[in-house]
Amino acid sequence: MVALTMASVPVSAQVLVIAHRGASGERPEHTLAAYERGIDQGADYIEPDLVVTKDGVLVARHENEISETTDVASRTEFADRQRSKTIDGVLVTGWFAEDFTLAELRTLRARERLPGLRPQNVPFDGLWQVPTLEEVVRLVRAKEAETGRRIGIYPELKHPEFLLQSEGIDTVDLLLLELKRLGVTADDPVFIQSFEIAPLRRLKQRSGFRLVQLVSVDGGPADEPGMTYAEMISPTGLAAVAGYADAVGADMRLVIGSDGRPTALVADARAAGLDVHAWTLRKENAFLPPSLQGAGGEGARGCMETLFSMLAQTGVTGVFTDDPALAVAARGGKGCR
Repeated sequence: MVALTMASVPVSAQVLVIAHRGASGERPEHTLAAYERGIDQGADYIEPDLVVTKDGVLVARHENEISETTDVASRTEFADRQRSKTIDGVLVTGWFAEDFTLAELRTLRARERLPGLRPQNVPFDGLWQVPTLEEVVRLVRAKEAETGRRIGIYPELKHPEFLLQSEGIDTVDLLLLELKRLGVTADDPVFIQSFEIAPLRRLKQRSGFRLVQLVSVDGGPADEPGMTYAEMISPTGLAAVAGYADAVGADMRLVIGSDGRPTALVADARAAGLDVHAWTLRKENAFLPPSLQGAGGEGARGCMETLFSMLAQTGVTGVFTDDPALAVAARGGKGCR
């Protein structure tokens, strides 16, 4: 990665700051506390990943396998719920949200997913429940009333093809019905994202919400096994994506190459009529290129502000971050402390 200074990189005030799972660099992810902290730090959007309970309630967890982010593995009353399931071609063993009713899930408590890198978050383990989508929306509305500013939500449907085919749960239907019940419309600041294609196509047909096709460095959409993300971000692929989506949510390694220079992705996406939102910006050395790392090991703080500015320079219109306060500061021109 090319070493750059803040002074050499122009920053666009138009770049959205998206609180990735809330301010998950400071609180256990996907808790109301993490979302509220992200809002208080100035994030434009908060991002709840959505899974579903046995009784059809959308809740916020990074994965439907919940042992990494809750205390379920230590709860003897749920020992017999441990299962093995093949999800998107990968055998996963653990405890799954869709095997618990909401009432059962609410007895669990959230915990830090990366305790080795974020020991400062561990004291918060056990304080908060798994939130529902309804609670996330209610929080956003309360904070809008408090602050006088609009706050967006940016939900991701997790493993919709698996849940539909293996569990008989249609999360597209559930999401649209829940948003309608809560009075959330396409006029509100909402993006809906997925790594899969069919759910986004269905959402395009049935709603006016802005849609985001997620793409990664490797692999491809689980519902299109013959397709790769590499093909999807070619000019031809992006033209196809533009038929049903408004933006591409791209791993930032697809936006900036290993040499520190922009790739062709943003320009190609713009030519197809798509915005690009980059993920995921984090402050710890473990997630930063060598030239931006600080002293003190993988969990120590590096210079994510410069990386934010490098991403802004490429023309992305949004950045997902675990550390909204630092991203907001970088957007305002502040450098590393």
